Amino acid sequence: MPFLLIVIIAIALIFDFLNGFHDSSNIVATMISSRALSPRVAMGIVAVAEFIGPFLFGVAVATTIGSEVVDPAAISSAVIIAALTSAILWNILTWYFGWPSSTSHALIGGLIGAVGVAEGLSTLRLAGLEKVLIALFLSPILGLVLGFLVLKLIYFLARGATPDINTVFKRGQLVTALALALSHGTNDAQKTMGIIAMAMVTTGFTTRFQVPWWVIALSASAIALGTLVGGWRLIETLGAKFYKIRPVHAFGSQLTSASIILGAALIGAPVSTTQVVSSAIMGAGAADRVSKVRWTVARDIAVAWLLTIPVSALAAAGLYLIVHLFIKS
Repeated sequence: MPFLLIVIIAIALIFDFLNGFHDSSNIVATMISSRALSPRVAMGIVAVAEFIGPFLFGVAVATTIGSEVVDPAAISSAVIIAALTSAILWNILTWYFGWPSSTSHALIGGLIGAVGVAEGLSTLRLAGLEKVLIALFLSPILGLVLGFLVLKLIYFLARGATPDINTVFKRGQLVTALALALSHGTNDAQKTMGIIAMAMVTTGFTTRFQVPWWVIALSASAIALGTLVGGWRLIETLGAKFYKIRPVHAFGSQLTSASIILGAALIGAPVSTTQVVSSAIMGAGAADRVSKVRWTVARDIAVAWLLTIPVSALAAAGLYLIVHLFIKS
């Protein structure tokens, strides 16, 4: 295995770890806030599901990231390193300030910026890029709408129930949180798989794009470990700052998020878990009353979402100019 490929794999796994670290809050925040499980138990269960997910549902997202967004001929090791480093820096920055931004946006922005400087924007595959951008921007709208509708449906089905039904919603989160963790592991770990598979072709280790089992295992392990460590700043944002989350909100938002993210993974559309979960939480709260949700928090998060692609693209462009001085392939 070429030394350069080993370096890229190491950087990709750091990105994957931070993805799990950054996004762990998306899965466990509502479970913890609604007091369904303790933080450590919740993270332990979710981490196991994160590891299993990529083995169960194929590699459609990895194929999209690795071969459908950018012309493979335009990809170099310097491009991959610049894109990954840009995404890593953005993830660390947003974690530090407690902004639940999108690691998916950061990676796509990094690829666009690095490739744009290296080979020109004409090397972008518009059909694949359109598929990615539609998924990234449509998924939070679906999360908001479906989160609202799912909670209204739950209220209708549970009409006349006693307060004891909260126990059902707490226990039900074991199922919905596991489904959400499986979907997150499936969708997000595949982004790292796609990058590593891309690097294997670029460095000459393989002649065609493919995702071997050991790449799946490494990516699944990194994201699961990141989830286990967890991002406590973001857990506070998602679990408490929107509104006071009750078990019914947690159950409804988890069910909504898992359905959207897993569905996207099966068709090869990379979506932002952060965006989907955040919007589903807001939709569930709005089902009680619109004024219940602290929309100023949502506004701040939306600003971070809008900044992610352009900032990570500019950062990757600058990083490529530096990396290219040392790596010519």
